[in-house]
Amino acid sequence: TTLLLGVACGLAAGVLSGLFGVGGGILFVPALVALGLGQVEAAATSLLAIVPTAAVGIWRQTRYGNMRARPALVVGVASIVGVEIGVRIATGMPEHVLRRLFGLLLIAIAGQLAWQTLRIRRRYPGAT
Repeated sequence: TTLLLGVACGLAAGVLSGLFGVGGGILFVPALVALGLGQVEAAATSLLAIVPTAAVGIWRQTRYGNMRARPALVVGVASIVGVEIGVRIATGMPEHVLRRLFGLLLIAIAGQLAWQTLRIRRRYPGAT
């Protein structure tokens, strides 16, 4: 079942990354924690697992003319700095605090998506 869950998470993350440009961490981290990894290990594993997905996404989207190199480089370099800061903070925090913070992040993301959906429906009543 561990292998099946890993394959399912990988497929779901790939589809979501291709469709919406979202990272797989939202899927990978909870699944990896459920499989017994600690929060820090799950986050680190998720970061490594998304590298091939991002590489293929870049390749495919570049072929369609959708990729813009300059903003990607700016965001990428800033992310590298942010990851280093995040790792230093995360390794100094208790596991239960990290899990709660990740849960709050997921709730915030869900709230933001719900809010955007409501705004779109008010602006465009025929939209679904």
